[in-house]
Amino acid sequence: MIGCGLILGKIAVRGISLGSSGVIFAGLLAGHWGYQVAPEAGLAGVVLFIYCLGIGAGPSFLQMFLNRGKALALLAGVMMSAALLAVLLMGRLFKLSPDLASGLFAGALTSTPALAAATEKLPAGSDVAVGFGIAYPFGVIGVILFIQILPRWFPGGIEHALNESTAARGDIIREVVEVQNRNLVGKRLRDVTILAKSNCQVSRLIVEGQPRPIPKEFQLELGQLLLVIGRTGQIETVIEALGTRCPDAQYVLDVERQRRNIVITSKEVVGRTLKDLHFRSRFGVTIARITRQNIEFVPGSEQTLHYGDILRAVGEPEDLERFATAVGHRARTADETDLIILAGGLILGMILGRLSLSLGGQSFSLGMAGGPLLVGLLLGHFGQFGGLSVRMPRAGRLLLGELGLTVFLAQAGCQAGGNFVEVVRANGLTMCLAAAVVVVVPLLSGFLAARYWLRLNLLETAGGLCGAMTSTPGLGAVTSAIDSSVPATSYATVYPVALVLVTLLAPILIALL
Repeated sequence: MIGCGLILGKIAVRGISLGSSGVIFAGLLAGHWGYQVAPEAGLAGVVLFIYCLGIGAGPSFLQMFLNRGKALALLAGVMMSAALLAVLLMGRLFKLSPDLASGLFAGALTSTPALAAATEKLPAGSDVAVGFGIAYPFGVIGVILFIQILPRWFPGGIEHALNESTAARGDIIREVVEVQNRNLVGKRLRDVTILAKSNCQVSRLIVEGQPRPIPKEFQLELGQLLLVIGRTGQIETVIEALGTRCPDAQYVLDVERQRRNIVITSKEVVGRTLKDLHFRSRFGVTIARITRQNIEFVPGSEQTLHYGDILRAVGEPEDLERFATAVGHRARTADETDLIILAGGLILGMILGRLSLSLGGQSFSLGMAGGPLLVGLLLGHFGQFGGLSVRMPRAGRLLLGELGLTVFLAQAGCQAGGNFVEVVRANGLTMCLAAAVVVVVPLLSGFLAARYWLRLNLLETAGGLCGAMTSTPGLGAVTSAIDSSVPATSYATVYPVALVLVTLLAPILIALL
């Protein structure tokens, strides 16, 4: 059944496909024929899927309020509130049951976490999956169609937005800089204030066109050519402080001998900052980049190292070997999952989900969706506690999450399949109209808020709308039409907030109906 559902999800019509959600349609059909999956299997799938989702979203969740993050978070709040009000209105107008209304809410927002949260709150045999199955196509197609007409409502459309946006903003780049600041002569790199405060690194010294690792006792001199690495928006300040950019400089990096990815495991370095560890003066090694939780960044001197961090170290081969030994390099650590930590996180999430809060005569709890989600977000953000790493390699996280999702969808679909035909016959037209309203209302509300209140541009708005609707197919439509990384960045910023809100709002919706 899961296999048939995944095959169904792979079928694309004009670039639109169901993905893993195809399993629920296969489950509905199997349930109609009398096949059932144990509820315990569905519950285990929910917990595993949501926890892995939280671990993946954690690193960006608490940092999203920087720059445009606050505006994008408000956009998610506006759209989720509009969707909730629209469902309440449709539920009261058409006298929909709480299970159908919550399924409508989850399906219109194409949100399997919301479906999981609603399913866990409702009694066995509910029609939540039926509502989800009816509303889901409207959620997918509605967002894509809306994105197609969105550029017409912005002056100049896509071309104007691309001209105003710097597509490379935030990208990690390299620049060759000639030292011309006389005040820096004789100084060590660690004594240059602007370098210490920025997330930029001087990774190599270029001598006669050959990039060489920065030696242990290196001091700045006029005329030196330095290879500086950093993100756009930060590297310009460093270049100005050092001297002038040399755009015509030619060089070839010796990545085979002078660069190595090293995974740290030693307790001697975990939890300490690069400034305290003095890797360059001790080993002649420069840390050019760090990869943590699948996010790559250029570290500053105050960056604290975590267990399992992948350091891109630059140095001479013998220095790199000594450095790797000192930090406890163990390559397979980057691909391992600590099963004890995984089990502990899942158990903690289930305990948190069982806790209830009484508010105004109503009892609320996070449930088996909200509890693991919040624990996953926190663990994913902090990465480690003491010497314990909670990281999960991306491949493992995606595999476990997909496994949990498909098992849950199969169980939910089979459970609802028994009376699917009867419910569709009784509520089909009504549900279709309600689903269309629930899709359109938050999209229009989000557009108006982004355009006239939050003052987001077209690229930020397009990605933000897709993120708030948790619509990956919608994002695919945006990225295929717009050659810019901005929509994907906006989507990634909004998505964790929308994920939390939609998961928490589903049980509230059930309580209000």
